[in-house]
Amino acid sequence: MKKSTEAADSIADVTEDSTRCLQCGAPARLDHGTCINCLLLEGLEAQGESSRETFESVLVEADVPDKQWRLGHYEILEEIGRGGMGVIYRARQQHSRRIVAVKRIFAHDVNSHETLVRFRREAEAVARLDHANILPIYEVSESDEGLPFFSMKYATGGSLRTAAPKLRNDPRKCVQLMAKVAHAIAYAHSKGVLHRDLQPGNILLDENGEPMVSDFGLAKWLDETSDLTRTLETLGTPGYIAPEQAECRAAELTSVADIYSLGAILFYLLTGRPPFVGPNVLCVIHQAAATSAPHLRSLVPSLDRDLETIVGRCLERDPKARYQSAGALADDLERWLRYEPIRARRTGVFTRGRKWVRRNPTTTVLIATLVVLAAAIGVMFWEREIPRPLPGGIAVLPFENLSEGKESALFADGIQDELLSNLAKIKDLKVISRTSVVQYRSGITRNLKEIARRLGVSNIVEGSVRRSGNHVRVSVQLIDAKTDSRVWGRNYDGTLVDSLTLQGELATELAAAVGATLRPQERARVTAKPTNNVAAYDAFLRGRVFASESETKRALDSYQKAVELDPNFALAWAHLSSMQSQAHYEVDSSPERVPAAKAAMDRALALDPNLPEVHLALGYYRYYVLRDFTGALSELRQGQQALPNDTDVIKTIAFVQRRLGQWDEALAGLRRAVELDPRDIDGYDNLAFTYEALRRFPEVLATFDRALSWEPVSLDSNSAWKSLLDRNRAWKALVLIKADALWAMAHLQESGVPYESASTVGFIRAGQPLLQHRYADAKDILSKALADKSISYATDEFEDREILLLFLGLTQQRAGDAAAARATYQQVARDARHTLETVSPGSSAETQAHFDLGWAYAGLGEAESAIAEGRKAMSIMPSSKDAYRGPKYEENMARIYALLGDADHAIPILKRLLHIPYVTPLTPAKLRTDPTLEQIRDDSRFQELAAGK
Repeated sequence: MKKSTEAADSIADVTEDSTRCLQCGAPARLDHGTCINCLLLEGLEAQGESSRETFESVLVEADVPDKQWRLGHYEILEEIGRGGMGVIYRARQQHSRRIVAVKRIFAHDVNSHETLVRFRREAEAVARLDHANILPIYEVSESDEGLPFFSMKYATGGSLRTAAPKLRNDPRKCVQLMAKVAHAIAYAHSKGVLHRDLQPGNILLDENGEPMVSDFGLAKWLDETSDLTRTLETLGTPGYIAPEQAECRAAELTSVADIYSLGAILFYLLTGRPPFVGPNVLCVIHQAAATSAPHLRSLVPSLDRDLETIVGRCLERDPKARYQSAGALADDLERWLRYEPIRARRTGVFTRGRKWVRRNPTTTVLIATLVVLAAAIGVMFWEREIPRPLPGGIAVLPFENLSEGKESALFADGIQDELLSNLAKIKDLKVISRTSVVQYRSGITRNLKEIARRLGVSNIVEGSVRRSGNHVRVSVQLIDAKTDSRVWGRNYDGTLVDSLTLQGELATELAAAVGATLRPQERARVTAKPTNNVAAYDAFLRGRVFASESETKRALDSYQKAVELDPNFALAWAHLSSMQSQAHYEVDSSPERVPAAKAAMDRALALDPNLPEVHLALGYYRYYVLRDFTGALSELRQGQQALPNDTDVIKTIAFVQRRLGQWDEALAGLRRAVELDPRDIDGYDNLAFTYEALRRFPEVLATFDRALSWEPVSLDSNSAWKSLLDRNRAWKALVLIKADALWAMAHLQESGVPYESASTVGFIRAGQPLLQHRYADAKDILSKALADKSISYATDEFEDREILLLFLGLTQQRAGDAAAARATYQQVARDARHTLETVSPGSSAETQAHFDLGWAYAGLGEAESAIAEGRKAMSIMPSSKDAYRGPKYEENMARIYALLGDADHAIPILKRLLHIPYVTPLTPAKLRTDPTLEQIRDDSRFQELAAGK
């Protein structure tokens, strides 16, 4: 019974002593609630301090011991806890007056060999370790009565168990702490020490909140062959010990046992409970040995999947399936903190299958037999009844307009666009998106084999539309591009009213012609009639065409007309809301656009809450307007279920995943978008930017080069195509500067790129003369750019005219023209304040305006205002909420500090940013070429960063 009680004590955290002296608060060891010290000094209070000193000297001369009060040369101040084999005090070292923790063995255990071995083991283990995150031991000694004790650092911050409730709402803080603990355990393992009793109560926190591993009472030398007698007391803490720790001999334990415990602690911090709980110790031990740990997100669904994967890898029952070193665990935790892909991967379906098979061999044999039989029947049915699909997917070329008038041409384009939209609802069908086929308009010579080769498909759809009043004739045919033979065709000749379901019927028949399977839900969605109002549908089709051509205002007007003609047209309301939300982000951040987007969304939701496009509208609203990335992702994924091959949806989901730091998923989505839209420059640009965020520069340049290698297919598209290519060359230069600024300059000069952006002018063209103190040249470049109407100010939310003005002010300032610089900075400040009065709160435009204002204040020498504006920008879009854009504002904050000459604040920010992915990320080369960092360039810490150290 005694052993069980002590085991329970060792499992629990140290307990606070509730008996305190009524006068000084120290432990009271007398029945009337007063400590010995206060009792003896009580009579001397009235006689002054000299009497107190006299009495204390008498006690010393008389050698009057107080064994409850002193331990060796430590003055015991209070008891702070008890464990399975000792008591811990807060104490003061007599000579140094340092506050320490003192741990001594229980008096009744002084003759227990097991307890003495454990106590000495702890002291010896920690004495071998010197790590910032391992609680250090100062001294090992014995009391006058022969009770062994040791002193150690006193941790004022409590333990992880006491701090857990506050930490639970901050997963990043939990991971940061555990990464440090994992590094400490990796160090202990490198010194041959296995802890064996890691649990939240044994991870203490110092006054700065830094974790320190303590309580090595069960420590084991990894190379030893003997161990203590196995009892519950020497087992470790159930709920946190590895399954093998309760099953196998202690000598067989390896370092991965501690890794299980680290995962269990992180599980506890994130969920508020250990992986396994039960009514008693044996029940918990049995669960851990017999069942897999619960998934992290089954308890807290909002947590990240990669974090769930890390914790799950630690808690694998099979030691070989865990991280094989604490260092590897620490590395993955830090990769997660930096929003980088983790090394661990989720357990695959085949691995889970093998585990199930081992557990259920009889059932496996039965299921295998049934599967073989079903497969044989299925093959026979397939060969006899199902047409073989043509490989490679479909490209629907623009339909030929056989009518007169521009409105009829828009109707033909709308028919093609709606057909593409319906085909995108079929999961098993690869359909090339509109951007890639729009250049192959009718009226040019079409080489179908060459088009199919360029687009990576085997099947081409051609068609024509003739409209006359209320009558419409549509002809469509499917061509096998390899043989140039007609596979399927359909002629429709009827009224506009009857044509409302035509695109759905065509999509269904085309899918059947190429052997794609339509599920019942897909068929219902494809053939659904969007409206009964022909005029409303006509306006809606025009809106689709204008939207695809980025004519935002005309698209909004067309959608608005559609819903006015048919107020119950849910699909048009959804598209109107989506366009309003997107326009708020890309075109106009004025507050007036927000209620319009919400009103259209609410109307669509009320009309048809199950419509996939309504979920998309909700997703776009949450993404573009509310900046609720988690909510946006949920809605967009619901919409994508019905539009699995819609590239706009795929790309937007990838954009949201970048914001959430889900880099692997975002890359996969953007690659898929490029596959479905292989001639879409915007798709390649976003893929390149995502590679760039991850600093995968060779893949960035390869992606740009692939887009730059294309040729326009007609003379009519030469001008627009050249503009796109010029833009990409400029963006390529921005990428190159991160690797080599001189290379970037040469690229720009050799290509003769007429396209410019504020960033290419400020950071590249004017930046080099600025760094070389050629202020006249820099001023000339900037002045010409400000007067040049061809400079683009809308290519990126971080690029605007204010950037050029700020660089001009910087140039004037460094050239010694203080009056001109002041006037320029004041102009930027006025513009930024005006912007803040007109844009929606929380928008990217507001964030950028705060940064512009902060830079202007820094140029004007108003440091306090400059820093305040920079911090406002960061608070609107913090990195913790936006992994893609947020760090850019931290970089801008570092620029403000640098412009103020504050290296102590700028350099730590720059150092952190060098190791995390984000849009246009920081690199050593960029540090070397950024003219805004001039004032801190001579700092040795900056030079180390710029050198890549």
